[in-house]
Amino acid sequence: MKKLLNILISGDLRDAGIRFHTMQAAYKYGVRGTVRYIEDYSIFIIAEGEEDKLNNFVNWCKRGPLGVRVDKVEIEEGEIKNYKKFDMVRRSRSKNNPK
Repeated sequence: MKKLLNILISGDLRDAGIRFHTMQAAYKYGVRGTVRYIEDYSIFIIAEGEEDKLNNFVNWCKRGPLGVRVDKVEIEEGEIKNYKKFDMVRRSRSKNNPK
């Protein structure tokens, strides 16, 4: 059964290429969606795919790649959007959010 998960990962994630590693893991596990940094250098992932593939991807998210410390993983189910691939999204900069 196809599902979409919104995943928020926090911890010591800076300077480890976390978005790139997340994209690699998504391709490895057959997951589509996006990954982006948010204000406090946490990452936000939209992951879509079959339930068993998402379970494997979520398990990877809980560990992360070498060089990071995952402190917390929050997961919410969302509405399927039919992503075609997995992309890294740049964090937008604004006057109110200079990070």
